[in-house]
Amino acid sequence: MKAIILAAGTASRLRPLTEKTPKCLLKIGERTLLERSMDALIAGGIGEFCIVTGYLHEQIERFVGERYPQVRVRFIHNADYATTNNIYSLWLARPEAEGEDILLLDSDLLYDPRIIVRVAEHPSANILTLIRHELGDEEMKVMVDSEGNLLSVNKTNPPAASVGESLGIEKMGREYTRALYKELEPMMLREGLENKYYELAFERLIPQGHTYKVLDVSDLFSCELDTVEDFENAKQLIPAELY
Repeated sequence: MKAIILAAGTASRLRPLTEKTPKCLLKIGERTLLERSMDALIAGGIGEFCIVTGYLHEQIERFVGERYPQVRVRFIHNADYATTNNIYSLWLARPEAEGEDILLLDSDLLYDPRIIVRVAEHPSANILTLIRHELGDEEMKVMVDSEGNLLSVNKTNPPAASVGESLGIEKMGREYTRALYKELEPMMLREGLENKYYELAFERLIPQGHTYKVLDVSDLFSCELDTVEDFENAKQLIPAELY
């Protein structure tokens, strides 16, 4: 299984912290966010990585090369990072992801490494992780059917009808990644949807019979890092054993 890590964004809401440093290279304790994710993935048995970069990409490439010289990492540069969203970065990863078993992650997550183990060991080929908490307008809200399969994932879902927020860690089997890139092709090449979230492609695949089993990982630590306040709070909230 291969990890696809999306690390192209500018994280403008985290300025001034991200004026000269990409968000994934900000530190909690002694380790950067990207380092924490890669350590968790490697410990979980992942030996191959594709990282889609954009903003300050040279810093990310240099850091990974120096910190993980023995790990297989391919970098793909999203030169249009300032005008596109994560769906376009996922599209650019096509040569590495299509027809492969993958874990898809945003690069700026802070989470308990045991989440990776649960996702990797889950018998379902396609897993979308969920955290339960009070929901507002900004969260990527998840709706499921009676068997725990994904019905909808977007920011406009009604909070009362949603079971939680998508954490941003997904496992996809080979059949799913083939269907995903078949769907992304018209979205990127003809429909002008480069500035959308990749969850839009997930939703378009559901009526075609391609969905996820939703995995609740609320009992394990995870933390949003969208603002400077979030980042400062995370330093206080992270369990001591993870710091």
